[in-house]
Amino acid sequence: MAKNSPTPSAGAQSRRDFIRTTATAAAAVASTNIFKTPIYGQSSAPSTGRVLGANDRIVIGHIGVGGQGMAHVTAMKKGSGGNNTIQVAVCDVWQKRRDSSKAFIEKDNSSTKVDQYEDHRKLLERKDIDAVVIATHDIWHTKCTVDALNAGKHVYCEKPMTRYLGEAFEVHDAVKRTGKIFQVGSQGCSAKAWHRAAEMIQAGKIGQLVWAQGYYCRNAPTGEWNYNIDKDATPETLDWERWLGQVKKRSPFDAEHYFRWRKYYPYCAGLYGDLLPHRLHPLMLATGKPEFPKRVVSVGTKPVGTDKNKADAHPRDVLEHVEVLAEFPSGLTMVVASSTVNAKSPGFVIYGHRASLNIGTSGEKIELVPEKEFTDEIDPELIEGLTPTEDVAVHEKNWFESIRANKQPNAGIDLAIRVQTVITLAEMSHRLNIMCLFDEKSRQITTGDGRPVKPITYGTLELS
Repeated sequence: MAKNSPTPSAGAQSRRDFIRTTATAAAAVASTNIFKTPIYGQSSAPSTGRVLGANDRIVIGHIGVGGQGMAHVTAMKKGSGGNNTIQVAVCDVWQKRRDSSKAFIEKDNSSTKVDQYEDHRKLLERKDIDAVVIATHDIWHTKCTVDALNAGKHVYCEKPMTRYLGEAFEVHDAVKRTGKIFQVGSQGCSAKAWHRAAEMIQAGKIGQLVWAQGYYCRNAPTGEWNYNIDKDATPETLDWERWLGQVKKRSPFDAEHYFRWRKYYPYCAGLYGDLLPHRLHPLMLATGKPEFPKRVVSVGTKPVGTDKNKADAHPRDVLEHVEVLAEFPSGLTMVVASSTVNAKSPGFVIYGHRASLNIGTSGEKIELVPEKEFTDEIDPELIEGLTPTEDVAVHEKNWFESIRANKQPNAGIDLAIRVQTVITLAEMSHRLNIMCLFDEKSRQITTGDGRPVKPITYGTLELS
């Protein structure tokens, strides 16, 4: 509920009533063109999959059961009763992970049998599986997602949606073509504040959007993503060549790369792909009308070199601190920063011409603060007690509900493709030392002087 709101004068109330009754929602986002050439060759006609009724149990398979994959396995086992779901299959290149995830799901549940797969395509051949969770490293997101959609499965794919921009439009194409429910794993999108903010903005409460800011900052003295290395992972126990996928910079088995892949460009975009999506998705959702970026520039550094503080760690390719500035066609600009060497975070704010919205980091509250020039027209508001979340289970539940209702989830494809465009252009801006301009109609990238730039992909750069 709103708190600490002063009683307005009769004249001010009249002006406010006029503003409220004349405000209109923005026009719906126009349909978009997409890249026409699929990265993995011509896709076969999709299977429609099983039609689910409101009370039907959703049958789930997992592709990738490492750290984040097991977080989904755990949450879905705990919530299986309330969500009316069952987990029946796991897939991973490492035998140990397949064994442990299978044992975990089956434990204390004698009626559940879980099958194991090393090749995700074999899992997708099963007609009884309705939906899959994809929690592989980033380079496999597109292949697994498109294959799953073509097999008639709904998809929950961990963020970032894809490694590169061309792949993102391939996923977009497949989702639109198959009509399956796709959710990207940016859990903050299921927090209430972002949706309430979108309603307030579209109702005209803060006026024309001007700019927005967001942050995801941590401090890891011995290096972010320097996870423990399990000696049981060897070339004999896992399929290293399959794990490398489309990567061009190939090497013999490297446990550092396998367990700490978030440090290396061939497999991911570092902070751009891992932490920034947690902020970009909800912040762009909160505008009420997510847009493709018009212009993106980014800078980043490795000012500390934290890997030197952990005895067995190798130096990272990716950055320790990044800042992204994006401009959108409506005139909105957005500043998002992420760091693994300083945890200070100024907060989330969306600035409008008439007022601003301060949003709690976990989406638990919203404060509407009028600009002093408009205090006679706009009441301040403080909305507290909203459901906060970075909770995987809450986001999964939204996906299940969306599958049954055949509706778009909180982090669906229309939001995900726009966010991924910002992410990829930001990485390109830093790594190519350019400002990236983007034309959403032609999907062309150019520099400020009009020079065309091809989207980076596998093999474009040395570390890819």
